Amino acid sequence: MRFASLFRSIVAVVASITLLLVAPFTMADLSGGLSERTMQMIQSKYGRSARKRVEEWQDLMRSGSSLNEAEKLEVVNSFFNDVEFISDIDHWDKEDYWATPVEMLATDGGDCEDFSIAKYFTLKEMGVPVERMLITYVKALELDQAHMVLTYYKTPNSEPLVLDNLINSIKPASARDDLKPVYSFNADGLWLSKQRGLGKRVGSSDRLNLWKILRQRMEQELAN
Repeated sequence: MRFASLFRSIVAVVASITLLLVAPFTMADLSGGLSERTMQMIQSKYGRSARKRVEEWQDLMRSGSSLNEAEKLEVVNSFFNDVEFISDIDHWDKEDYWATPVEMLATDGGDCEDFSIAKYFTLKEMGVPVERMLITYVKALELDQAHMVLTYYKTPNSEPLVLDNLINSIKPASARDDLKPVYSFNADGLWLSKQRGLGKRVGSSDRLNLWKILRQRMEQELAN
């Protein structure tokens, strides 16, 4: 996604702040795992290797729950950064599509939004509190384009750590002068971003339509 498109998205989000909140619905809960029927559907559509990737992801969530938070960040970041980067237009024939973690792993590809979303939900399932994580839109200055990363805050006012598909190492935001934060969101809300701390809250993340649709698809995956 180019920065001009991101800017238009930001304008639309900020303009919508005065509208009524979208009615909430239950967040996807991965704790029960995917059904055998869903796993068979994945294998039938994408092959045995796709099912294996999803099984490895489920194993990671189960086995990694006993790790400390720093270790969880490392293993999840490493796990998803092994997936191939593919643009939405090449992967889904759409300008912008937010894939669920299952869709990303089954198809073995995704773009920066998909990496960030998958890491967020996986860490959430492994016990990292959602209030410590934000999916953050940034401008990648060297690439001169919009980009998305997952940011982790040990405390509300601490400097965030950046989980990024562009590099494998997890670094504090101050060490990522190639990224300029724009806005952030999670299951609880939408913030205008700043370098340190959570920034200024401006509304519900349900205002981001792609986020809402993503959550609905996750609910459908778990319901099968």
